[in-house]
Amino acid sequence: MAREFIHYGIHFLVPLLLSLIFYKKQWLKSYLIFLSAFIIDLDHLTATPLFDPLRCSIGFHPLHSYLAIGVYISLLVPSKTRLIGIGLCIHIIADGCDCLLM
Repeated sequence: MAREFIHYGIHFLVPLLLSLIFYKKQWLKSYLIFLSAFIIDLDHLTATPLFDPLRCSIGFHPLHSYLAIGVYISLLVPSKTRLIGIGLCIHIIADGCDCLLM
């Protein structure tokens, strides 16, 4: 139960807090961009079984690979891609914490 709370808290609450603190005037837009990072979970569709609660996503799924994580970090640099980069990095942090708590 604590693992799920931490995992989904990072996925939903951290982006909300960042939006409210750093992007006050456009908090909803930034929050939705942060949440759009969930799109990388489409790579879970390539796994068999589709869902395994004991599987660490980091390094297993293609969009959770170390190369992909490097791309997500590089998206933090240009201002035009920063919001999606933040969202993707938050997503990876949430999944990484999940791996640590297994």
